[in-house]
Amino acid sequence: MTRDHRNHPQPSRRTVLGGATLAALTVATGAGTAGAATTAHGATWPTEFPLPDGFLPEGIAIGRKPYAYMGSRANGAVYRTDLRTGRGEVFYEGAAGMVAVGLKLDDDGLLYIAGNTGVARVLDTRSGKLVATYQLTEAAGHFINDVTLLGDRAWFTDSRDSVLHGVPRSGKGKVRALPLGGDWVQTPDVINANGIVGTPDGRGLIVVSSSPGKLYRVHLKTGHATEITLVGADNVVNGDGLLRIGRTLYVVQNRLNLISVFHLDAQAGSATLRHTITDPRFDVPTTAARWGDRLYLVNARFTSPQEPGTTFNAVAVPL
Repeated sequence: MTRDHRNHPQPSRRTVLGGATLAALTVATGAGTAGAATTAHGATWPTEFPLPDGFLPEGIAIGRKPYAYMGSRANGAVYRTDLRTGRGEVFYEGAAGMVAVGLKLDDDGLLYIAGNTGVARVLDTRSGKLVATYQLTEAAGHFINDVTLLGDRAWFTDSRDSVLHGVPRSGKGKVRALPLGGDWVQTPDVINANGIVGTPDGRGLIVVSSSPGKLYRVHLKTGHATEITLVGADNVVNGDGLLRIGRTLYVVQNRLNLISVFHLDAQAGSATLRHTITDPRFDVPTTAARWGDRLYLVNARFTSPQEPGTTFNAVAVPL
């Protein structure tokens, strides 16, 4: 496990984005939007906005301000969109060989990026600079897929290995490897651990295994995984991104073009299906982030040609 600070020093942690930087980044340079709706803020905000052709999006993160950050599987770039206008620009250029899939943004403006080939990165959205790189595993045979923030660590899933990786958010200390045990079943040659969130009590993690579609509660100290009993649903097959608001858990089921909405019990031992969300604009959505009374999702379009000329977008739906 390595960490690279040769080019950029660790930034001081702040609770709000710097005013001058924020003003500079709000310049809208992208194309317009395809749909709009009235939000609780009383303004008309778009419900659909474009991404660059060939961008290959998968992750989306929204922080304290109304800006969405979306990562590219093509080259690790990050695209930033103003939710109020739907206009955006490439915020971080990435580079050949880089990948950006799962994303999470903390209150200090640090964007944690799951980088697929054994890599996790940290991008400072105040400066647009990459400030840390972690080589969590060997590149071959691993897929660092998604990330969540819990306490003093950012926790990353590996879809090809039954291990979670905890990166210290302070920039100090060692990365922690947490092997998964208990009820966890690791299936070869499929996507296993994918989306990840903290439990409602903040004492553990919830992880979705995309194949065969199960939810697990993971003990932070031991890695013991307990399968969460599903009520009203047989499985969460193709489960990808997870989002939790209180005891409501949103499971994005990518190729089903569906979000399953569950109510968790107090111990996150069971999850009861309340309803599902779908939309004709869904085209293999992968992950979701919240702003106000909406969910924002990127369409990965896995069933379409993944080529430089393929079009991509993100959409918003009511909670």
